Amino acid sequence: MPNPYLDPQRIRAALRSLELRPTRGMGQNFLCDEQALAAIIAAAELSPTDLVVEVGPGLGVLTWELTRRAGRVIAVELDRRLAARLRDEFPAAPLDIIEADILNLAPDDLLAATTEQLPPATAAQAVASGQPAVGNVPSYKLVANLPYAITSAVLRHFLEAAQPPALSVVLVQLEVAQRITAAPGDLSVLAHAVQIYAEPTLEARVPAASFYPVPAVDSAVLRLRRRARLAVEVDSVDRLFRVIKAGFLHARKQLGNALPGGLAALGHQIPREQTQAALSAAGIDPQRRAETVTLAEWAQVYAALRSVL
Repeated sequence: MPNPYLDPQRIRAALRSLELRPTRGMGQNFLCDEQALAAIIAAAELSPTDLVVEVGPGLGVLTWELTRRAGRVIAVELDRRLAARLRDEFPAAPLDIIEADILNLAPDDLLAATTEQLPPATAAQAVASGQPAVGNVPSYKLVANLPYAITSAVLRHFLEAAQPPALSVVLVQLEVAQRITAAPGDLSVLAHAVQIYAEPTLEARVPAASFYPVPAVDSAVLRLRRRARLAVEVDSVDRLFRVIKAGFLHARKQLGNALPGGLAALGHQIPREQTQAALSAAGIDPQRRAETVTLAEWAQVYAALRSVL
């Protein structure tokens, strides 16, 4: 049976019935491309024992696919009109609809009480998967068409949680996906903030015409496979990222100048000689720029400066 929520006429009719005018601020661009939807589903590697969290289900195009393939879906929708419609559209599906701002709802709190509600096979998979549960929080996947304005915040919200998703498949702005999957030479704070927790791959490019209304930019299917351990071993991720952010604060400058100035701007008055020594200890030429420095190298710079941060 084809997905009924892909029909642009149905999308427009639903929006009219809800008296809902899509807004850029809410990121309300509704997917209407079968190939793009298939790419998301393929990348998510869904099974009948999966527990899935969907952020921003909208009119239900992705929700329809998820509830047909996963053991249970938890959909978090901010717009009360859309949340109410989803309850009417999916009355018998294995679906929990939470009306909330996901950024104000800790993933651990969202999931902590779900294990008792899961089908037996899904509950067993949640506990016995390759990604162990934390306390009574089950293993799960994040699959979503994320609003552009909060993409980075949502990804960090989940990746930094006590129990991150075992796998995340998200539809995001193409430029953001390219930044997250970047290699040395094009690295950014965002790339490091994701890559320290997960291995990212850009699975498919999705043209702007795949949405209603049509956004100004293309999108991409981004897959994040959670690492068994952090990409670098450090005593404090927060303090490591103070150093990384300091290096990128004046990204066009050479690190020999950018790092001490960036640290000072963030409240760490460290003598230039000490920052130069830290770069030297990491084997980093002070003439290099921040976008060329790997996570492993930043970890060495941090180790050399840890005592003064």
